Formats: sequence, C-alpha cells, structure tokens
Amino acid sequence: MENGTLQTWGKEVFDLLSWYKNETVRQARVMVVGAGALGNEALKNLALFGVGNIYIVDFDTIEFSNLTRSILFRPEDADKGLYKAEVAAERIREINPQINVQCVCGHLASEVGLGLYRKMDVVIGCLDSRLARLQLNRLCMRANVPWIDGGIENLTGNVRIFRQNENCYECSLTEHAKQHISQQLSCAGVAQRNEQAGRTPTTPVIASIIGAIEVQEAMKLLHKKEVDSGLFTPLTGKWLHYEGMHNRIAVYDSRSFDEDCPSHECWNDVFQMSSLSADTRISDAFSQIRRCLNVNEVEINLRNDKFVDIIVSKNDNQKFTPMLPESKIPDYIDQNYDLYTRPRTELNQNTYENIDRNFPYKRLTLREIGIPYYDVIEVTTEHGLYHIELTGDAGRYPFINQEKV
Repeated sequence: MENGTLQTWGKEVFDLLSWYKNETVRQARVMVVGAGALGNEALKNLALFGVGNIYIVDFDTIEFSNLTRSILFRPEDADKGLYKAEVAAERIREINPQINVQCVCGHLASEVGLGLYRKMDVVIGCLDSRLARLQLNRLCMRANVPWIDGGIENLTGNVRIFRQNENCYECSLTEHAKQHISQQLSCAGVAQRNEQAGRTPTTPVIASIIGAIEVQEAMKLLHKKEVDSGLFTPLTGKWLHYEGMHNRIAVYDSRSFDEDCPSHECWNDVFQMSSLSADTRISDAFSQIRRCLNVNEVEINLRNDKFVDIIVSKNDNQKFTPMLPESKIPDYIDQNYDLYTRPRTELNQNTYENIDRNFPYKRLTLREIGIPYYDVIEVTTEHGLYHIELTGDAGRYPFINQEKV
C-alpha cells in the first residue's frame, strides 16, 4: 500500500524498461491453453508481468504426479481432484490481485467459443499432443489471432509462433504426423481421450525455461510498435530449440504456409447477434437467423463437435440414446455398463454434422447439441455462407468487452 492506495503493479520496476508500456500490458487479453507444468510457468510469468486479463483453458484435474513440475498446485488440490484451470486461476490472483482472471474447465475446441478466441491479443499453447495443437491452430487461424506453441520433453524444449498468412502448425507437420492425427480423428468420439493418453517425461527446469520464453514472445507480440520498429524480433517463422543435456540453443527458419491447407480459413466477416446464446433453442435460433439474414433456408454446420442421438450395437441391434455432443460420448460409454463391456468395433453411432429444418430435436438448445457459449457458428443459406457470433453470451466473460484506451 502507498498512502492508503494500492500501488500500481510493477511501478518503479517495469517502468525502467524502455520498451515496456504499462497500459498496453494492463489492457492485454491473453489466453493460456493447458494448465499443466508448462502452463503453470506461463501463467506465473504473465501474472508477474501484470498482464491485465488472463483466460485459462484446461479440462483436466490435478494428480499427485503434477506436483513435481507445477508451482501453482498443492497436495491438497490433488487430494480433492480439483480442476487445474480453477486452481491455477486462484493462485495467480494471489500472486497479483490487480489482474482479471477467468477459467474454462473444458476442452479447447468443444467448450470454448470462437468469440472468446477472437477477443484475444495472443494465445499461448501449453499442450502435449499434436491433435490438440492442430485444433488450437485451426481455431486461432479462424479468429485471426497469433498463437505461441511450446513443447517440452525430458531436458529439451521448443517454441514457435503461428499466425494467419505467415506460419501454420498444420503445414509444418510431416505426412506421418498427419496420418497419425487422422487415425485419432477417425475413431469417432475418442479424440479427447486420445489427448490424455500417456505421460511425457519432463522436469521442472525445462518447463520453467520454455514457459518463460513463451511469455517473452507474448510480450513482444503485445508491443506491436516495438516489433514494427525492429526493436524486437519475435519467433514467427522460426523454431527455437533448447537442448539442456549439453546446453545448446538454436533458432531455425521454419515458415510453412501452403495454399491448400484446410487450417487457413479466416472468419473475418462475422455477424454479431446479441439475441443469440448457446442457451437458445434451435427452433428459435433458426427463426432469428432467418429474420436477421432475410433468408428462408438455414443449416447450422457443427464444425467442432457432431451431435450423437443413437448408438446401436451391431451384434444384437440394441439401441442406446445418448443425445449428446460427440466429445461427451466416451464418458457416456464409461458410465453405461452395457456399452462399456462391448467391443468398440461393435458400436455404430448416428451423428448429425449439419442441423437443418429436418433435424428432429429442434427443442434442444445450441449448447445441448455441442455449440459452446460465445461461439461463432457457420450457417449455410440459399444466399451463401455466413458466420454468426452468439454475442448474447458475451456477458459470461465480464472483462472481455471492456473498451481499450
């Protein structure tokens, strides 16, 4: 405290840095996807820098194995099986009470709306699977937001930056890696489970190093004028590789942006509909969209998460009716003994990828069929393709629509 008033975070410390713009950092919006070892380090550094608005995304809970590498977690958190995102949010608020922090305890694609991604200045990826990186890359490309990828294993780590029209994660993948991801995606409903399979051997030291570099790159991207002036050189189109066994660090050229890559779609022309929410019934959503766009035919394309109404056992034709987004099917199977004991190859599921006037469950809400809050939905009409933001959900993110000075 200073004269009874809370002193501005970083005053008389960061002000000594010629490039540091306090207001820019205070108003910045940064999302961290993945709150494990790497995410812990990135979040801690963002809080120390005073980044004003931080959003944390992670669907996992804390285990005792996380404690050796995760500075924000405690044994009691593992005892209770608390969500990583919630605990990380609470702990970085303790580090810096002046920041705004909000978390989403869910999957980066099926439970985080594109409207939230669109509001970010930068996204930091702290992920441990190619599939998750591919999904994050496609979302950030659609939102036209740069994202920083960090990866760690043993005593080695890598950092790269991907952004629209410059560098793309999917374009950087080898054919073997793409085939492996395709095999994961071809197994309907198990993509999220595949992401959780296995553990990567890492150390707290490599997480600290790579997490620090990711935040350093984020600070560069936030200070756009300094980048444009040549004061900073971010890692866009580069690949930073750190090898701790023999203390080697190298930066390689690594720019990939192929013309025919499916990840490059950019949803710039977005209609904001304040009357639409993920809690809107499908029948009402159709009526509102028809009026807004002055069209007769509306088809909602489920780009991230198909809807499953029926699972049928090929062996005895027994039917099950989950009525759930595909991302929730693995848990549904685990909790149903009759399904769990059957071989997965015996099960067929009926899925909806496109929702039109013939969809038989129009009393369901958009969220119930797999569309997250504050999403941008792709809609096909007789006049063409449109992208519509569920702006009615913006109030769920209280810091997101504050005007920047």
